[in-house]
This record gives sequence, structure tokens and C-alpha cells, in this order.
Amino acid sequence: MKTLFTRPAQLDPLNDFLFYKVMGEKDDEIQLLGFINAVLGKTDDDKFTSIEILENKTFTADKIGDKTVILDVRAVLHGKTKVNVEVQLRNEYNMDKRSLFYWSREFSESLKEGQDYKELPDVIAINIVNFDYLGTKGYHSCFHLRESKEHDIILTEALEIHFINMVRFRKEKRDLSNPLARWLIWFDKSSSQELVEEVVKMDTSILNAEEKLAYLAGDEDTIDLYRRRFMALCDRTSAMNNARKEGLAIGHAEGHALGHAQGHAQGHAQGHAQGHSKGRQEIINLLKSGKSAEEIVKDYEAGNL
Repeated sequence: MKTLFTRPAQLDPLNDFLFYKVMGEKDDEIQLLGFINAVLGKTDDDKFTSIEILENKTFTADKIGDKTVILDVRAVLHGKTKVNVEVQLRNEYNMDKRSLFYWSREFSESLKEGQDYKELPDVIAINIVNFDYLGTKGYHSCFHLRESKEHDIILTEALEIHFINMVRFRKEKRDLSNPLARWLIWFDKSSSQELVEEVVKMDTSILNAEEKLAYLAGDEDTIDLYRRRFMALCDRTSAMNNARKEGLAIGHAEGHALGHAQGHAQGHAQGHAQGHSKGRQEIINLLKSGKSAEEIVKDYEAGNL
């Protein structure tokens, strides 16, 4: 076995660009197949033994920071079952629809003109998320199309969607006998060097990933793109956080103004609407329609209400 390298602290294998470079390029079949078998719980004679990576993407400095760049890993198992693997580090509150979209793309684009629907492949979507998601008890969830009352009846094997929750994984005791846990230890930037070395020694597919990472760590062009991607993700997160804060501030201001306007209008209304046929509920309705307190008072004073 080659001497293990010490992983630079700034390198995060779950950075989507670096994940793609380690797992999704041609000649990365060994590590990708090992990871997919671990996710699917395949062991010994049950393991998938062949995989084809469908794309070999190239990236430039001006494109790597684009939020529309797609960094998912696409592959085919045994020439039939399609797999899509994606890493999502930040919660953009669209993960359910996003995953279904990627799954549907792989599913629908597989049917050629004139083919029978029976030719459509099974598609497996694997999502690694670095935020607490779904509220499930474990760190690994798998979804199928099941009958709502008789849960053991599955409509079709064509849809299978996995979510791997890194936040929940970090809270659990490390089980090195579990192949998926070994992979997640390796992916996790916070894992100790000693623990990483231990899982690398236990699994040849993880060793392949480690050797690819070591190669990439010494490639200046790759590290430059990695840094650009890292900064782009940070900028995007900052923009989202600022937008959220602005939204909260606007909501607070609008709520405060509405409360003030309602109190102001109601006070005037009680003085100006004595004997008037329209009551308090109408005033509230006017406020909700967008009229200001001052406009309502003026309308009352002018006899328009």
C-alpha cells in the first residue's frame, strides 16, 4: 500500500466540485462503485460489479462559480440501472423537488423515439446533504413508490431516492463495520487523520478515492478551481442569508406598521363611525385591502364610508 498522505485541512471532499473530481471522472469507477454498493447495502455476491460513468465534464475558471453549473455524478450499473449522485452542502429548501427533477431527467431522457415504456431503466438518486433534513431517525433514508396503506407493496422499482444526512451521521457512534459509515468518515472533513487512515486501510475503493484526492491536492489548476468554487458557494450562502435577513426585517416592519395602522384606524373609526351602517369588520377589511389608516379616516370625515 502506498504511503497515505496527510489531507490538507482546507480540502473538503464534500465540496461538490472536489467530489465530482474524485468520484465522477473516467477511471474513477472503482471508488464510485464501492460507494454506490455501500449506499445500496450490497455485499459479497450481491454487489454490483460493473459501472460506466456517463460524463467527463471539464470546467473553466469563469464557469465554476456559476450557480447553474451541474456537478452531479451520472453513471450506469450493469448497463441498465442509472444512478445520479449529488452533494448539497447548504439548505436551499428545495431538496425534495430538486432530487425528483434530477431523477426524472435520467428517467425520461432514457426513452428513445419508438421505444416501449418497458425499456425505461430503474433510476437511483443519491443525495448527500450537509444539513438536517427530513426529520428521520437515522442518517440514511431511502424512498420508493409505496401503496399508502399496504407499505410492503411497491408500485415500481424504477424510482429509488436516497438521502444521506451528514449532520445526523456526525452525531452517531462510528461503526467501522458498516461500509457506508466508512465512506462517510472519509468524506467528512472533521474526521481525524487517524480515523481516515483506518477506513482507507479497510476498503480498497476508499483507498482509490484517497489516492485520487492526493493527486488532485498536488494539481495547481484543480486547487485553483476548488478555491473558486468554495468562494462562489460562500458568496451564494452570504447572499441567501442577507436576503433572509432583509425578508425578516421587511416582515417585521410591515407587521409593526399594520399593527399601528389598525390601532390608529380603529381608534378613529370608533369616533367617526358612530351610527354609521358599516362597522369595525369593514375597517379591518379596508386595511387588508391596502388602504392606510389616514385614507380611511379621511373617507369617514368626507362621508365616503
